Amino acid sequence: MSTNSTLKVGRRKTATARVHIKQGQGKILINGKEANTYFKTENLYQEVLHPLRVTNLLGSYDVEVNVSGGGFTGQAGAIKLGIARALVHNNEELKSPLRKEGLMTRDPRAVERKKYGRPKARKKFQFSKR
Repeated sequence: MSTNSTLKVGRRKTATARVHIKQGQGKILINGKEANTYFKTENLYQEVLHPLRVTNLLGSYDVEVNVSGGGFTGQAGAIKLGIARALVHNNEELKSPLRKEGLMTRDPRAVERKKYGRPKARKKFQFSKR
């Protein structure tokens, strides 16, 4: 990317997205693929576009993303946070509308670890009275 691009990181569950944004025509590349072909469902693609839609900047920035870890849902959330952070880095006035939409907060939810003596994190083995 050129020197006028902004790099920000977004995370969700175990996914990490490195987001580069720069002035452009609105092209979104995720791991070298177009965003609408990378995400198989429309709602995940729309989730990635949400920060750009809220700020009315949908066609004015080119976005290039390297994302790894997690599944498609976690990756979409990580990209969304990374785009929002990069937009705020370029223009501090966008922080208020993005915060109102909940786009500036990292989602802290993650998978609970498995406990010993149990089949899963909270599930217990079947209880036998006799």
